[in-house]
Amino acid sequence: MKIAVRVRPGAMADAVGGRWDGPRGPALLVSVRARAVEGAANAAVLTAVAAAFGLRWADVGLVTGARGRDKVLEIAGDEPALRARLAALLG
Repeated sequence: MKIAVRVRPGAMADAVGGRWDGPRGPALLVSVRARAVEGAANAAVLTAVAAAFGLRWADVGLVTGARGRDKVLEIAGDEPALRARLAALLG
């Protein structure tokens, strides 16, 4: 399943949750402490999203947006359960 996320690098704490209504539609907010330097923020985003969905790190992949705040992630697992968790995280 693919999900859109909006990343806030350099945050005070890692957090997943909330909705950001951007120009491309709604996206899940992901805040990470890592700065956007040499892929550190991307790795932190994958780790945070995997933890929020109760998945292994390997079950989450970056599809697009490696160099921007707006990203599309591919998450593997039971799709109805993932959709329910996404709805809960979006609020």
